[in-house]
Amino acid sequence: MPELPEVETVRRGLQPHLEGHRIARAEMRRPDLRWPMPVDLVQVLTGATVTALRRRSKYLLADLDRGGILLMHLGMSGRMLVEGAGLAGFHRDPGIIARHDHVVLTTEAGTTITFNDARRFGMVDLIRDGDSHPLLDHLGPEPMDAAFSPAYLAARFDGRRAPVKQALLDQRIVAGLGNIYVNEALWRAGIDPRRAAGRIGMARLTTLVGHIRDVLDEAIAAGGSSLRDHRQASGELGYFQHSFAVYDREGQPCGKADCPGTVRRVVQSGRSSFYCPTCQR
Repeated sequence: MPELPEVETVRRGLQPHLEGHRIARAEMRRPDLRWPMPVDLVQVLTGATVTALRRRSKYLLADLDRGGILLMHLGMSGRMLVEGAGLAGFHRDPGIIARHDHVVLTTEAGTTITFNDARRFGMVDLIRDGDSHPLLDHLGPEPMDAAFSPAYLAARFDGRRAPVKQALLDQRIVAGLGNIYVNEALWRAGIDPRRAAGRIGMARLTTLVGHIRDVLDEAIAAGGSSLRDHRQASGELGYFQHSFAVYDREGQPCGKADCPGTVRRVVQSGRSSFYCPTCQR
């Protein structure tokens, strides 16, 4: 499942080709993905200009000049493909099958932006002008925002017996974090993913917040992590997976200097956690 860096990478790749452009033609090639798509999606999008392309948590949001917002989630295998004359550096992988092209937008500049999703776990919806959306209503602050501070985490973690990793994956506490980057940030901060969230002091929370931001910044700069399906809007792979310190490295030596530990894997709430039992406490 794409996490914040993958979605932000896609947003940045799409932005020059969608933001500020009018959608000359919209196609909806099936009525549903994970959930039914709005029956009037084509009518709403055709002729609309995208005034801003934003990200909230793991969602893409395109603000429309006529009011309302196009809301998209990539799901497990969703990809946003950009094609058009003169787009050097953008290519369509021959392995991406056209029958999985479900929503196609063509701008007045002749650029085609396609939502391709083989497994159909993604979603496309409309937020009507002035409305909210249940998928966004209860999200916590973005990890890069000033509101996500050590003091904020201390307040949200106070009294919680749940493991810190589980707490960080709770989108009501912080939006956009996923399994990969929480594993990596906890390793950098020297915090055992099994430690109770309420038993982490302010000094360690300060360190943790800094490492969360550093990991996300580095991952975005690397184009995200391509493990199975993630591609940038250009069609290129992300390469942060080559920088993993603990994720998917069970049995390998800990990467910290002077640490003799070995990376272990445990399952927490159905998800794999990777950590070093020697330097993470």
